[in-house]
Amino acid sequence: MIEPETVLKVARLARLELSEEESARLAVELGRILGHVDRLEELDVTDVPPVMHGTGGSDVYREDAAGPTLSVRDALAN
Repeated sequence: MIEPETVLKVARLARLELSEEESARLAVELGRILGHVDRLEELDVTDVPPVMHGTGGSDVYREDAAGPTLSVRDALAN
């Protein structure tokens, strides 16, 4: 469990202004998030190979080709 005082300390470091109510609510939410992370750490991933990208795709971008452009007058019209 994260204490509201810890949330306030981190908020101060991030230059955020939180009320006591907000810090209490965020402490509960952050505690839940960290609980989910703890559950993920329980998984056995010894046989899972490391990957660079989650999608497994390669070169997913379109071909870079020149196309029609705006004239200087049109580009500066705004």
